Amino acid sequence: CVSAPTGSGGEADTIRVGTYQAFVDAPSTSAGEWVKEEFESRTDKTLEWVVRENELNEFIQRRQRGASMDADAYLGVTPQDLVRANAALSDDRPLFEGVDTSQVENAGNIVEAYRFDPQNRVLPTGASYVCIVYDEGEVEPPTSFDDLLTSDYADSLLLSNPESTATGLDFLLWSIKAKGADAYLDYWTELLDNGVRVLGSWSDAYAAYSEGEAPMVVSFSTDQVYAAAEDQDMSRHQIAFLNDQGYAYVDGVGKFATTERDSLVQRFVNFMLEPDVQRETAVQNVGIPTVSNASLPEQYQQYVHVPDEPVQFEYDALAANMQTWRDDWARMAASR
Repeated sequence: CVSAPTGSGGEADTIRVGTYQAFVDAPSTSAGEWVKEEFESRTDKTLEWVVRENELNEFIQRRQRGASMDADAYLGVTPQDLVRANAALSDDRPLFEGVDTSQVENAGNIVEAYRFDPQNRVLPTGASYVCIVYDEGEVEPPTSFDDLLTSDYADSLLLSNPESTATGLDFLLWSIKAKGADAYLDYWTELLDNGVRVLGSWSDAYAAYSEGEAPMVVSFSTDQVYAAAEDQDMSRHQIAFLNDQGYAYVDGVGKFATTERDSLVQRFVNFMLEPDVQRETAVQNVGIPTVSNASLPEQYQQYVHVPDEPVQFEYDALAANMQTWRDDWARMAASR
């Protein structure tokens, strides 16, 4: 568990929230500093971000060992993360426990398509769609997965590792949706042969793209929100949906089962789903609000791209197959 000073009313004065590096320090823009300052201003409490190199894996491993979690909650939990945590831990030692949604004022406005945990251990706080971001001055937009196998796109695509990153894993899952579980490894063999570069993190891949190392990167369909906010050259932030699809990326906040600061975690979850917080974090984190009563500022709405056909695997399908799919991909990639 985690101990902290408490205020005169008995509630802890400090909440420690784990998150991923890009939320507090991204090559584009980050929401972490604004969230910290705004939460502290509204609650008169202290928010400390806890960022570990292995991100959520660090906390899964701590829970496996029975070690101190050193945090009360985690912001940035994806459906895939939740599947991994549940697979790694026993029912009597879970990583997360359910949030009391009756105490979350805006819970009723969460967009149903973004909900991914039927037990409400994780509530969605951010969304986008995984897609291809490309430089229209260097390359024509690919329109299908098969296009990426042609000579026109040789050595042209940057991707974060599906073994260790949410974006890379979503792209892998998207390819399985497109090619089928029986054929996706053959597809990836050809894709790697065509020179796709797999980097360690989304930040690494996006930074390499920003430096002109390749004309395409697997990223998010809200990329132009960042480009508009930062007055970037929009020609380098064009969006392509393969097969007219985009894989739905959703992440959320979960309460660690070991926390002793239940009421403060509840306040943080409530804060993250407030409409104005959803609106601002969507801009700063380059995403889409997950509640129906919040939207991006009007000047950015034209830059939000949504595929004709959003795709994603349901939680049960991920729980049954994801680890096998990823392990098989890793063995194939390592053998090359």
